[in-house]
Amino acid sequence: MPEKKSQKTLPKTPPKKRSEAHARLAARIADAGPVSVADFIAEACAHYYATRDPLGAAGDFTTAPEISQMFGEMIAACLADAWMQAGGPPEVRLIELGPGRGTLSADILRTFHNWPVLAGAVHLHLVETSPALRARQAAALAGHDNVFWHDRIEDVPPGFSLIVANEFFDALPVRQFEKKDGAWRERAVGHDAEKDAFFFTTLPAPDADIPAALADEDDGAIYETSPASIAVMKTLAARLAAQDGLALVIDYGYEGPAAGDTLQSLRHHTFTNVLEDVGEQDVTAHVDFTALKAAAESAGAAAHGPVTQHGFLGVLGIAARAQALALKATPKQRRDIELALYRLTAPSEMGTLFRVLGLTARDGKIHPAGFATAEGET
Repeated sequence: MPEKKSQKTLPKTPPKKRSEAHARLAARIADAGPVSVADFIAEACAHYYATRDPLGAAGDFTTAPEISQMFGEMIAACLADAWMQAGGPPEVRLIELGPGRGTLSADILRTFHNWPVLAGAVHLHLVETSPALRARQAAALAGHDNVFWHDRIEDVPPGFSLIVANEFFDALPVRQFEKKDGAWRERAVGHDAEKDAFFFTTLPAPDADIPAALADEDDGAIYETSPASIAVMKTLAARLAAQDGLALVIDYGYEGPAAGDTLQSLRHHTFTNVLEDVGEQDVTAHVDFTALKAAAESAGAAAHGPVTQHGFLGVLGIAARAQALALKATPKQRRDIELALYRLTAPSEMGTLFRVLGLTARDGKIHPAGFATAEGET
């Protein structure tokens, strides 16, 4: 009888490393029961942004400023025009919410040198809580004077303000409500301790303010709202109403009210399961521009738009800028410029999914460029 072959013992798969956010949420749920989707997002995103630079090819996603300098140049032109319409105030608070790597602010400041008086009037204020991203921003803005960091918009000193929020609101938490057995309930996240895995569940929603337009939705429908976004929007609007200026909100989203689950997560530029790798992947939701606009108007600001990013950048002259850059470019650079223009403006790319909302004081002094387009948007 031939000798039996010895069986190899396969190495055990090491347990998956969990983030601090995962552990905190699991403990919180074990102690007090399921948490709202909004609380889940807030915990996951706080850890995610505090511990990494998520941008670029080596990160999880790419934003418009990282695609091309043309984006920042168009934003700068719109802001400079607003400053001139306001009479050229001698001191300007340039404020960016969620400034990423600092690329957009750097491009805006560089472009402002076309208007030397404006360039000399600007103090840059970055609203950023992530230590990792603050370090990247400081590197990108090295050599620029009058740069300040804040944890909250409320901490920025008063004054005439030019404000930019590019892909900021999509990262703020949303509450979700699900239609179940004919009634709306709050969607929540529970935790299976045995499997160490999160799952969706529902809770009663006695304070749910569901729009009347969604009253007849079928079971399984999901409605999203973002109290955090509304609060930030009202703060911006109140600032502009009292101190003048212009705010530009650029993000991917829709005009509500509408039913639909827009919660999504990305890792290494690939869509993933929101409930996995908690704190280690980008979690966002689409922005309800109708709700943001209503919040701004209720707080005393005038709202302009929303318009598509395609229409906004087109009116500001991005195609002409691309042609001017191409004149001095190598063949490869020309191809890169063409691709960047396509990514920023094509309907199949960022052109129509991304929208732009403008806010000003109601005094009518500022009529921001880019909000009356060939598409008939206003």
